[in-house]
Order: sequence, then C-alpha cells, then structure tokens
Amino acid sequence: MSPPPFVDEKFPTQPRVLLVDDDEVNLLLTSLALRERGLLITEASSGERALELVADWTPDVVVLDAQMPGLDGFDTCRRLRALHGFQQVPVLMLTGLDDDASIARAFQAGATDFFVKATQWSLLAERLNFLLRSSRTLIELERSKARLARAQDLARMGSFDWRRHEHGLAMQPEGLRVFGLPPMDRVSVRRLLRMVQVDDRAPFMRLLREQLHSSSVLALDITIEQYDSHQRVIHLEAEPEFNEHGQCIGYSGIVQDVTERVAAEDRIRHLANFDNLTGLPNRHQLIWRAERALEQARRLQHQFALLLIDLDRFKVINDTLGHGSGDELLRQVAQRLRGCVRHTDQVLEGTLDSAGARSHRALEAVGRLGGDEFVALLPEVVGERDAERVAARVLEVMREPFVVGGQECFVTASVGIAMFPRDGESVVDLLRNADVAMYSVKGSGRNGAMVYSPALTGTARDKLELETALHKAIEREELVLHYQPQVDVRKGIVVGTEALMRWQREGKLVPPNDFIPLAEETGLIVPMSGWLIREAARQAKVWRQRAGFEYPISINLPSHMFSRSDLVDYIHDAVTSQGVSHSMIRLEITEHNLMNDLQSVIPTLHRLNEIGVEISIDDFGTGYSSLSYLTTLPIAELKIDRGFVRDLGITPQSPAIVQAIVALAKALGLRVVAEGVEMLRQMEVLQRLGCSVMQGYMFCRPVPPEALEDWLKNEAPNLPRLDTWPAAGAPALAGSVQRGR
Repeated sequence: MSPPPFVDEKFPTQPRVLLVDDDEVNLLLTSLALRERGLLITEASSGERALELVADWTPDVVVLDAQMPGLDGFDTCRRLRALHGFQQVPVLMLTGLDDDASIARAFQAGATDFFVKATQWSLLAERLNFLLRSSRTLIELERSKARLARAQDLARMGSFDWRRHEHGLAMQPEGLRVFGLPPMDRVSVRRLLRMVQVDDRAPFMRLLREQLHSSSVLALDITIEQYDSHQRVIHLEAEPEFNEHGQCIGYSGIVQDVTERVAAEDRIRHLANFDNLTGLPNRHQLIWRAERALEQARRLQHQFALLLIDLDRFKVINDTLGHGSGDELLRQVAQRLRGCVRHTDQVLEGTLDSAGARSHRALEAVGRLGGDEFVALLPEVVGERDAERVAARVLEVMREPFVVGGQECFVTASVGIAMFPRDGESVVDLLRNADVAMYSVKGSGRNGAMVYSPALTGTARDKLELETALHKAIEREELVLHYQPQVDVRKGIVVGTEALMRWQREGKLVPPNDFIPLAEETGLIVPMSGWLIREAARQAKVWRQRAGFEYPISINLPSHMFSRSDLVDYIHDAVTSQGVSHSMIRLEITEHNLMNDLQSVIPTLHRLNEIGVEISIDDFGTGYSSLSYLTTLPIAELKIDRGFVRDLGITPQSPAIVQAIVALAKALGLRVVAEGVEMLRQMEVLQRLGCSVMQGYMFCRPVPPEALEDWLKNEAPNLPRLDTWPAAGAPALAGSVQRGR
C-alpha cells in the first residue's frame, strides 16, 4: 500500500525539496521514496550543482548529504546561508550513525536539523514535514512581527515635557490617551507614578533617580494599571534638555502603548522555547537547561540526572482513537509529569544569573523531547537513588487511567536514567545513554525504570547490528524455509507440512526467537511475511513437479497481516503465478493474536475462505477467550499447543484438556493436529484420545526442502503407526507400535 500524499493546509501546493547526494543509488532511492509521499523533488549530485540550481530558484527545504567530494554538505550549507533569502530555509543534514562530530559541524554550518542515514523513508518524510511546518510557523511569526512594527508607526503616541524646577508635566492629549485619561485632563508625575504596579514602583523610582542624577537618556518599558483596571505596557523614551550652562533642566520625550508588541514578543519567545501542544519546555529549551545544569554541576562538583521517559504502546492508542485523542492524552500525561518534579516554566535564556548561588535549581523541569518522549531534568542530586525516586513517582502517576475521547485507557512508561558525570560529560552523551537504558526497559517488558550502565551499550549495539543485518537479509537471500511434516499415524502417511522461517547469517542459523520478535518490533515482519508466502508457493510447485507431493503447506503469519486489505490479493497472486491451487497454502494464526485483533481480521478470514485458503488456529488452548468464535469464523483446523502435548502421561490435567479439544473439534467438524510430539508415550496417548494427525521431532525435525524430499522417499514409508487401536479411554499397549510399510 503506497503512503498517503503530503497533506498540509499551509502548503496548498506540493512542497519543493532540493535533494543533494553524490551517491546516485541513495539519491534515486530517497527521491523515489519522498515522491511517493507527495513531495516535489529536485535532485543535485553535488554541492556545486545545488548552488547552481538555487541561483534563480528557492526550495521549501534542502536535504544535504554531509560527506560529498568537492564541495561537501557543510560548505554547501554555509554558502546557502550566505545567499539572499536562504537564512530561513530549513536545511536537513544527512549524517552517519552516531556521528557526533558531523552533527556538531552540521549545526555550526547552519543546518536546521540532522537525520541519521537509513531506509526509514516514512520517518524521513515526517522529519521533513515537521521542518516545513516549523519553517512556515517561523515565517508567519516574522511576518506578524513586521506587520506589528508597521502598525506601531501609526499607533497612538504622545509627547510630553517635564521641567525640573517648575514641578510641571505637560502632556499632549495623545499621551493622555495612552494612560487612559481624558484628553484635557491635568496630570502630575505623582499621579502617573501611582498607576505603576505596586511591586514595580520602588525599582522604577530608583531607576528614575539614577538616570536623573546622571542626566542619562531614558528608554524603558513599564507596566501600569489604568483607572478602568486594564493593565498596559507603556514604553517611555526621553532625552535630557540642558540650559546654557550645561545644567539639566528637564526631559522631553514620548510615551507609547506597546502592550501588543510585548505580548507578541512573549508569544514568539514562548513558541521558541515551549511545546505548543503540552506547554512544556521543548527540545530547544530542554537542551539549554541541561547545558546550564551541566555547567553548574561541574562548577559546584555535584551530580546531575537526566530521565528519558517514553510512553508504552502510545501508537496503538493514537491509531485506535485518532490523533485528536492522542494529543489529548499527551496533554494529560504532561500535566501528571509536571507534578513529579519541582517544575519551573519561566527559566529562559538570560534570566538565570539573577536567581542566586543555587540558581541551577530553577532549571528543574519536565519537557517534551518530541513525539511521545519526555525528559525530566534534575539539576542537583545526591546519587542515583534520588533519580530512581523521581522515576518511581513517574511510574506511579501513570497507573491511574486516562480518559480521552470518552474512552478510559491505561498507559505506562519506560524510563531511562543517566547520571552526570558518571554516564557522560555532555548533554548528547547523557541523552544517548538514557535512551539506551530506556530501550532496555522496553526490551524487558516495559513499565519500568533503569539506570544506565556500560553493559547496556553493548546489548543495544548488538541489537542494532542485528536489526541492520536483518534489513538486508531478504535482498541477500539469507532467509530460508525449513519444513516439518505432519503425519497421520493411523494411516502411516504424510498429510501436510509446516514452513518455518530460518535466517542463515554468515553460515550459521539464527534461532527464530532471536530475530522474529525484532522483526515484529521494527515492522520488517511485513516484507518477511510476503517473502514467506511467495517462497511457500514456489516450493509447493517444485514438490508437485519433482516428487508428486501435493499436500498443503502451513505458514504462520502475525495477526496484523490479516488486517491488511491486500493480503487476499497477495496470496492469490503468489499461488496463481506458480500455477498451484489456493488450497496448497494454509495460514496459521495463534489463538492469542486472533483474539487480540478479532474484529479487524474477520473480513479477511472470510475472503480467504472464499478463495479456498484454509485457516488453522495455532497454540489452541492457551488463549483466554470465548469459544463462540469457533462457530462463526471459517476455521478448518485446531493445533493443540505443545505445552499440553509435553505433559501427556505426566500430569492428569493435560490428557483431560487434549481430550476436550479433540471432542470440541470433532463436534464442530474441524481437523485437529498435535504439535511437539517427541516421544512414543505422547503419540500413544494422543491416538487413544482421538488425535491421529501429529507433528514433531519423533517423526522429523524441521529440515531444508531437499532434505525433506529425501525423507519422503526414504523415511516416510517406514513411519510409525498403530495396528490395533484401543478405544478412547482404554489403556494403550506399549507393544502395539509398529513401523509402517
């Protein structure tokens, strides 16, 4: 399914992207991916070519490869910034993985943001979307500021004269209106001073005396309260006047109502430093606070803690309830997180020094890093225990349900903790290591907190290397299928096989438990599942031609594949392209996954049944669900979970459960298969309970297709079978097992 086109009400036309990369393959792939996402791409294979293109054309955003021969991305960025009209054009620099030096150089060269090179096209498109929106917002703010400046030229502005020894203040009617006074009113300095707010009055008087004493120019903003109780910000600007002896005899100047201008400046400052959705400090403000906290921690020799907080399964709620509900959830989370620290909103650049010796404590806050990630800054802690207590408070406040969109839901968080100076000497180091700890929590089951340790970096690096290799496994043809036969022991014949995916990496087979969960986490399971379907259909054709084997091949798909609208067409195309019947492919879905996504998979299950593809419920008996779905869904087969088979003949409960499953299947007209059969005892008990189709090591391990062909020729004719079958409930005879023909 192709990604949706770029949609933004602020961009009535396609955003224009200048893509600069000397690698022609990467340039082509990136260009195609971004075009599919609705962006208008202009390509340049070098920095020199990019500068030629922008000579008479201005793109909406520039994407630069950092490392290029000749004029590299950093020099290209500097030259772009020097061009007229390119000061505000967002520039995204593509850098290597964990390349901190390139990232720092990119920002020094004037880049707006950086992006680590990868094939995550959707993430790159979203980053460009964000930069475009931010650029548009900044342009609109600058235009608003310019309009406000023009309006100030025409705003009400009044002049005044004050004489030192005449004790008089002469103010024009326009000036009186600025203070909310009648045009013909007589006003004194004392009367105007009483309009200054009480808290500001004494400092204002002290400043006036100092300026008068030195006969300096007055230029300041002061907040007053008019007689109608409205507060206004008044700009006062005046110059001293001197007599012929050089003595200051008074001041002449103007007053102007600048309330709107000050409000606009405050708004711009707020937008630059605070997240518009949650009101928390944004990434820029967080980095500034963290750097100031590090400076203070180095100077005063104390520890500093950074907590990275990531919401668990936020995407599920966002996709299920909609982005509006997702935004509301983020606002509620932000409100709860505020209460976990001594949160301060108003610390902005330039205001810290006035807070005293312990000014760094005012930096403590929770901010939004982006998406569903938050950061808690603890500028001074005694040790990691203090940070762990804050993390525990975060987890505790998340336990209470959230109500969004009229729906009650629960959201947990994973928290990674990094300590200065132990875990890093810079904000970048602390963020990276807190991120490693946070992902370790997610890998351990989520809803917890962990302090960073160097051992976690090795684990994270191994996982990243494995993920990178898995991305290339399909194109390198490293994925293979091994097949395990399903045997009817009553007849002593093979009735089907199950295709099991394996990864042959560097000559060794990677266990499925090591890469299947990672594939599901990264979304690679989707293309891998597509390859699985195609390969199973191809192998079915090969076996039919070479060995005359025409039994169905069972393949296990994740539940979200059944939710895809194109799954039926994909399977149809796969089997018809190989000239095999739809019945040669049997799809398995675990009972647990089926019940989790039941409503979304029902339409697909019915369509699959209509074209002749059978559905098997894997690991049956392990889910916690109503069995009524068995009577309404087009299910053909139940597979008894290997856990029940393993305990046959050992615990009295397992035979009872198996017998109940077999009886249920027979009553509903469904086939039943037992998997994980490894011992003769298990086979005898299963047959006695009425299950004759089995799968397991007792018959054959999962093997490559060529090895299975040899097994079918040499071993299948000698499959174990039971000549005399005792009735259900009768004791099985150990001596009743013989080898087949």
